[in-house]
Amino acid sequence: MPLAKALELAQEYDLDLVEVAANARPPVCKLMDYGKFKYESAMKAREARKNQAHTVIKEMKLRPKIDPHDYDTKKGHVVRFLKQGDKVKITIMFRGREQSRPELGFRLLQRLASDVEELGFIESNPKQDGRNMIMVLGPHKKKTEAMAEAREAQAARKAERQGSTHEESADTTVEAPAEASSDA
Repeated sequence: MPLAKALELAQEYDLDLVEVAANARPPVCKLMDYGKFKYESAMKAREARKNQAHTVIKEMKLRPKIDPHDYDTKKGHVVRFLKQGDKVKITIMFRGREQSRPELGFRLLQRLASDVEELGFIESNPKQDGRNMIMVLGPHKKKTEAMAEAREAQAARKAERQGSTHEESADTTVEAPAEASSDA
């Protein structure tokens, strides 16, 4: 339709005439509320950014002669990081004569990898890097999945807490009238 008629139609419906495809012959235009369109597209972009996850590499440092309790503590941290969807870089630091026994560090890294294999996998195999031996573990689930699970769990805990407080308040309101009637 001619441009004048399209502008008149847009004005009649209190909408904007927006050119969609300028290079097309004839050019394609659309009647829409442009302010509403911009707002909705901004909200979609914000939602997409909210669900976007940044890759984070957490680091855990160990020594070849680590105590069993310390190993369990460090393993717990690695498990927590992997559950959160983060990659974990495990570094074994060798000092002095320990540098001549890299197989101790290799065995320790393999043991740690086998202990957490249900949560993560070996992304880069153990490598000697000067005085250190490094291995990277990657999580099985993506960061966005882990974040979604955490949100669901938090919502469930919140609902459970609210349910228990409602039950307590309902119990107290039931008891109060019974006491008042016995006093009268």
